[in-house]
Amino acid sequence: MTSGVTIAQAAAFASVTIKTIRHYHRLGLVDEPRRDGSGYRRYGSSDLLRLVQVRTLAESGVPLSEIGALLGADPQRFAADLAEVKRRLTERIEELIARRDLLDRLANGDRALLPDRACALLDRAADLGFTPDEVAAYREGMVLARALVPDGFDDSLTEPEHALDDTRFVALIKQCWAAKDWEPDDPRIEELATAVADRFLANPALLAIPNGLQARTDATRYGLLNHHGEDQEPAMARLTTLVETKLRSAGVDIPHQ
Repeated sequence: MTSGVTIAQAAAFASVTIKTIRHYHRLGLVDEPRRDGSGYRRYGSSDLLRLVQVRTLAESGVPLSEIGALLGADPQRFAADLAEVKRRLTERIEELIARRDLLDRLANGDRALLPDRACALLDRAADLGFTPDEVAAYREGMVLARALVPDGFDDSLTEPEHALDDTRFVALIKQCWAAKDWEPDDPRIEELATAVADRFLANPALLAIPNGLQARTDATRYGLLNHHGEDQEPAMARLTTLVETKLRSAGVDIPHQ
């Protein structure tokens, strides 16, 4: 009776594919048995045991490049190597969990890119009557600020939180949003810029917004943040420039573009 089984039978017994067995052969993880008189390779019990061991370690997350050394190690080294594989797998699992959580946050919109405190500000702006488009623009500015000034982002939220307590300022900001549809040379822009600048000067707490932003960044990043989106809204660009000019004239340190 012929000793051993064919590669197809070995694959079935070890719950792998023939292609996998040949791959193990190429990597040197399983020795190729000799051919019998008919030219077929015959796999004995020791070969099947090796196949099962390699398959089990591979399914457990051990890289194929490490399995050979692992199977040749003494019990103490084997246990230590498995512990290291477990540590790496744990890190990978934590990374995958974090990615899954990020997908959940993406499904919830703002919370994927912004902390809860910033999201609370967006919710508050919506409650105060800002339109969805205005809240979306506010969100974009926050995401940009967090990317450009990551270390100071959380602290920078204090000033806008206080600003939303100023009902007159909130009303002016709503007027500013309405102004984006005006022509750049509309005389109302000058009047609105004066009103906004005067409100900043009348409420020193509001000045913490431009002052705090400037303190946390440089002139280039300040410009990117404070003038975000103005290339598509000329009226808003002129309004912002006029407000900054008026504040500078009053002694407020505003970076030049």
